[in-house]
Amino acid sequence: MWQSYLNGLLVALGLIMAIGTQNAFVLAQSLRREHHLPVAALCVVCDALLVAAGVFGLATVLAQNPLLLAVARWGGAAFLLWYGTLALRRAFSKQSLEQGENLKVRSLRAVLLSALAVTLLNPHVYLDTVLLIGSLGAQQTEPGAYVAGAASASFLWFATLALGAAWLAPWLARPATWRLLDLLVAVMMFSVAYQLIAA
Repeated sequence: MWQSYLNGLLVALGLIMAIGTQNAFVLAQSLRREHHLPVAALCVVCDALLVAAGVFGLATVLAQNPLLLAVARWGGAAFLLWYGTLALRRAFSKQSLEQGENLKVRSLRAVLLSALAVTLLNPHVYLDTVLLIGSLGAQQTEPGAYVAGAASASFLWFATLALGAAWLAPWLARPATWRLLDLLVAVMMFSVAYQLIAA
């Protein structure tokens, strides 16, 4: 049981720590201190559910259905291009993001819906979480323990990212930092979209 748990923990940590769209979104929300803990919790729950779905059969279904993968690919690319454009506009707008009274705070619902979109409309989430982590988990002697290990990795990573970035926010709350962050988010979104389109 513990071997399956450790396998899930290590495999998920290795994949989740790569900077991707979900991590960039959580980082940005944490630096803004805008509902960052609910966003991190939502990402953990989504990751756990996707890994469990992959381990218990969805990985096989997706691998055998090219139409579903194509829909996820093109829909995800469109969403990433749209989100990257928004970040690029913020990076070059005169009203740079700042903490304090000039920062327009979005509602919890709006932020969580954005987090869901970043998580569920990104095909890389399905490729990494469902297909790769899920198919590896299906081969474990204790698949439930493997899912628990992967969920633990997600919890550790997103809690550290959300709390660490929020703690650093006072030192990073400068217009130039926000512009750079938005620029990096835009580059990340565009590069992932390009990879999807070119694949």
